[in-house]
Amino acid sequence: MSDERSVRRTIDSQQTVQDERTITFLRFGVGAIGVLLPPALPLGNWLADELMGRSTDGFWPASMSAAYYTGTRNVLVGALCALGVFLICYRFDRRDDRWSTAAGLFALGVALCPTAPGDPTGLQRTVGVFHLVFAALLFVMLALFCLYSFRNPRSTHPARVGTAYLAAGVLILVALLAAAVAGLSGFGAGWTVRPMYLCEWVATWAFGAAWIGAAVELAAGRGGRAGSGALPRQAVGLEARGPEASQT
Repeated sequence: MSDERSVRRTIDSQQTVQDERTITFLRFGVGAIGVLLPPALPLGNWLADELMGRSTDGFWPASMSAAYYTGTRNVLVGALCALGVFLICYRFDRRDDRWSTAAGLFALGVALCPTAPGDPTGLQRTVGVFHLVFAALLFVMLALFCLYSFRNPRSTHPARVGTAYLAAGVLILVALLAAAVAGLSGFGAGWTVRPMYLCEWVATWAFGAAWIGAAVELAAGRGGRAGSGALPRQAVGLEARGPEASQT
């Protein structure tokens, strides 16, 4: 029986470490896409124009979605598809699993339903509406992670960490609203860098920074048992499993 308990604890420990590593990698992947995508789109257009000897006028798209009609279309679509896969694969607890699956499906919807071009057909206009709805829902879901999931009241992280997650979530929603206002009003339409793109950049960097921060926090083991790398909700499950195993 002693050997059986030892083997069982070893297996549980290995499964837990693997799960924590997977969660950390997925969080970091989501965050990295959020941080790298906004500058990659205009920079990619500018580099492509320079290398091909074309004029660099208009290298900065009006919005991140408008990059679909530029040379960095594949970068945009590929990043959104990767984001969707990461989010769908993300597993932490029942609520977060549902939120991440929904967010992943919305990300795939944004990738597969491009925004409407300048002179759209009826079909393109309809697809463009779906694009806007999916994009708005994606940002809202990512904001919810910052406002609720990462701000775990049972975590032992300093208060400033929870405040940073709160600020990121609020910033996503405010920037999303500002982007909608800029897009509907046409404010800054003649600028080289459109206000709408800047607002989307801020929202994307906010969720990117929050997800990278959550990955670092998990990897550092804050909020869980010392050295376990588990956040509170995981740690509770681990602690509950320990006594049961010891009684067997």
